[in-house]
Amino acid sequence: MTQKQSILGRITQLAKANINALIDRAEDPQKMLDQLVRDYTNNIAEAEQAIAQTIGNLRLAEQDYNEDVAAVQEWGAKALAASRKADEYRAKGDAANADKFDQLAKVALRKQLDAEGEVKQAQPLIETQRATVEKLKSGLAMMKDKLGELKNKRDSLVARQKSAQAQQTVQTAISSINVLDPTSELSRFEEAVRREEAMAIGQSEVAAASIDAQFDELMMSDQEIELEARLAALKQGSSAPQQISPTPVTPEIEAGQQEPKPESAW
Repeated sequence: MTQKQSILGRITQLAKANINALIDRAEDPQKMLDQLVRDYTNNIAEAEQAIAQTIGNLRLAEQDYNEDVAAVQEWGAKALAASRKADEYRAKGDAANADKFDQLAKVALRKQLDAEGEVKQAQPLIETQRATVEKLKSGLAMMKDKLGELKNKRDSLVARQKSAQAQQTVQTAISSINVLDPTSELSRFEEAVRREEAMAIGQSEVAAASIDAQFDELMMSDQEIELEARLAALKQGSSAPQQISPTPVTPEIEAGQQEPKPESAW
């Protein structure tokens, strides 16, 4: 009986447990929930065995009770039969047999009283056992509901934890490649590209300026050569360089009119 009360008390305590409060007080809710799931699973298994044993004892008590009830009825019938037989012998004037069967009727009645006593004694115990079994069944059902709630809470908590960890990972990755951060790898790469582009533009401009200077230098060299040649010719007394021919006179000018000859510079 003490074992039944202990099991019933433990089932009641577990069934009334406030899961949310336990989670709030836990340092590691997931580990706490895993431990609670194991505890509930083990206690449910123990409770099922205890309930099965209690139900088995109840069924035995009920069988004994029914046997006692049947004994009450059986001894009552025997007492009645013996009493009637005694009355028959007494009617015939056979007092000896009449007394004999009256004594048998008393024995049967005594057995009937004993059986009734067993019935009266077993009845409240059976009622108590029935109430205990119902409480155990109810507590077991509540424990199974709590176990389902625990598993759902655990799965939900684990999913939320993984989601939070994934969000933290993403946020960490985003912050590490912030394009607005001048010290980030992307900004440094962009700056390097800009420098290379600027170098290419500068080299192009330098190349263009060099070509123009070469052409200018070439033209200046041709003029210097011509000047040196003409100066050498003058010093040697050779004829002057070929003069450029004048353009023809316009026909409307009078035929007698002549242009003045140019005077010699020397």
